[in-house]
Amino acid sequence: MSSPHQDVGRPVLTRQQESVPQMEFRILGPTEIWARGVRIPLTAAKQRTVLAALLISPGRFVSDLWLAELLWGPTPPATKSAQLYTYISRLRRSCEPGLRLVRKHRGYGLVLGSSRFDWKTFQQLAEQGRQYLAQRRYAEAAASLEPALGLWRGPALSDVTELLARTELPLLEEARLRAVDHRMEAVLALGRHDAALPELTRLVAENPARESLRGHLMTALYRCDRQMDALRVYEQGRRVLQAELGVAPGAALRALHRAVLLEELPGPAGAEPLTLTVRRAGSAPQTPLVPDGVPRRATHSPWNGLVPAMLPTDTAGFVGRRSELARVVAELCDSRSPYRGVVLTGAAGVGTSALAVRAGHACRDDFRQGQLYIDLRDEAGRPKDPLDVLGSFLRALMYVRAEDLPATLDERVQLYRSALSRRRILVVLDNASDERQVRPLLASGSGCRVLISGGRHLVSTEGVRAVRVGRLDDAEARELLSSRVGQECLDAEPGATRQLLELCEGLPLALRFCAARLVARPQWPVSRLVDRLENGEVRPDEWGEGVQELWTVLRAGVMRLEPPLRPVLRTLARTEPGDFSPAGAAQRLNWTEDRTRGALDALVEGGLLELTAGTARGSAAAGEGTEVGPGGIPPLPAGGGPSDVPAQERYRCTPLVRLLVRERRPSQHS
Repeated sequence: MSSPHQDVGRPVLTRQQESVPQMEFRILGPTEIWARGVRIPLTAAKQRTVLAALLISPGRFVSDLWLAELLWGPTPPATKSAQLYTYISRLRRSCEPGLRLVRKHRGYGLVLGSSRFDWKTFQQLAEQGRQYLAQRRYAEAAASLEPALGLWRGPALSDVTELLARTELPLLEEARLRAVDHRMEAVLALGRHDAALPELTRLVAENPARESLRGHLMTALYRCDRQMDALRVYEQGRRVLQAELGVAPGAALRALHRAVLLEELPGPAGAEPLTLTVRRAGSAPQTPLVPDGVPRRATHSPWNGLVPAMLPTDTAGFVGRRSELARVVAELCDSRSPYRGVVLTGAAGVGTSALAVRAGHACRDDFRQGQLYIDLRDEAGRPKDPLDVLGSFLRALMYVRAEDLPATLDERVQLYRSALSRRRILVVLDNASDERQVRPLLASGSGCRVLISGGRHLVSTEGVRAVRVGRLDDAEARELLSSRVGQECLDAEPGATRQLLELCEGLPLALRFCAARLVARPQWPVSRLVDRLENGEVRPDEWGEGVQELWTVLRAGVMRLEPPLRPVLRTLARTEPGDFSPAGAAQRLNWTEDRTRGALDALVEGGLLELTAGTARGSAAAGEGTEVGPGGIPPLPAGGGPSDVPAQERYRCTPLVRLLVRERRPSQHS
């Protein structure tokens, strides 16, 4: 037999209502019951209190005594059992068949079954978001925590008796604030500090003693270039804690304050990739929006959550360069220096790349927000396009997809400078070819520094201090050689060892090559290697990877020369074993001295010749670098006047250039 109320007062259900849960219970705000999208009235506060008390204790029985105390306090009426039974009966009638109330052990229990309960849903989503946050999956954490907090429609348990609210509300409110805290952590990690700032300001005003929220507000202000406001928020919090609780801020908030004060606060750990879209005139925006109006997250980047640490492995057995290394590290770590970085210059094979990598590792702790590194030449020795280099840097810094990068160099430079503006990052540019290649890659942020290795032509790069890297002295060269072949091998042939050191002329790459040959052929005496070097019998397949790369670079340098200069280099490398003057070279070439000087200077600029020690243009004690000021102007010698400058400059080819030029290789460019 059908119920007499089956068709009276029951709303007609739409298709949308049929898709919602059969029963839904809500306490995160006013206490409500919904049946298929229609709210069921609960007019009595005591009826709402009974329902809320049972909902908060799922799977447990709530005693009659506790329910009576919640409804009437410590002095319930004599008819409390009858009245309680009445409230339970009304709930059954209102919620059938979706609500199941069980009577047992002088109490009542609630079985939810498939019904939805907003507090239970909130707990599940909040826990899921917490786990995502612990896994550094910030986008997923925010996607779980935002709907969880959206379940709160106002103060929880706002329409029940005071005793129930006073007993249960602290637990619910703490869970909400913990979810808010986790959501803000995820939002800030995604780089949404601008959007989060208004909400964080309100939250801190509502919860002035909650240090985690105050720390999030300080972080958002700092990343919005409001450092002073961030420090002011900390000071306000310190005063609140001292006045209300008599305590100082915790260790985490103090550490955050120090990082803000020293401008060492890192950027977002999982900043979302930029989603840049091109709009045609009159067309609608192409970026899809999620309900909160935030652009959808781009494809996951392998850099997501990582701090760039691109430096190559430090050179094993690094020898010498103590003076140059100390000067470079001091300059890079000096936050008060007017220079933006250092450029290392020197002859081919002198070890500027190894020194740059060693210096980068030596000051890594001073650049904890990242170290960017790039070899600015490709495998064929050609210079890389700064447009492509900026693309690789931006993908590491901002997790932006390759297809979303700006197409022009100017736009990428602007984006790159903006990404570095508030960070402290070291940028190492190895094997730079010229100033045109380097200029777009210079870091403009006040906390950033750049370290460049390359030729003399880079000393005029604006804003960087030039340090010339000289050759190793005899003691350092012997130390490098013995560290690889063993001191016994060198002591067995002191004369041949001395000749070998003279042939290598203090160039680390030449010394490493010779050491590698002796290690690979332990039956060889040192004298045999010396004979082969002097007779030009070293085959290209013996040189190894390092020298092969140098061959590629030097050969590319030769091909960049004007055609008349190429035979000049071959002639000098094959006929002048030591230093030579412009007059001597002019006689060898049968040119005028002025024309010869022009050719020699062009070869020096190309890194294929070098000025010898003792001249004002490139003097340096063996094994020491020479500091060059802005504009590439070297310091005067100790006397300080023109009378101290020798009248005759002298030049020489490095041993590697002589070996490579003397080696006959079948090629159309020979």
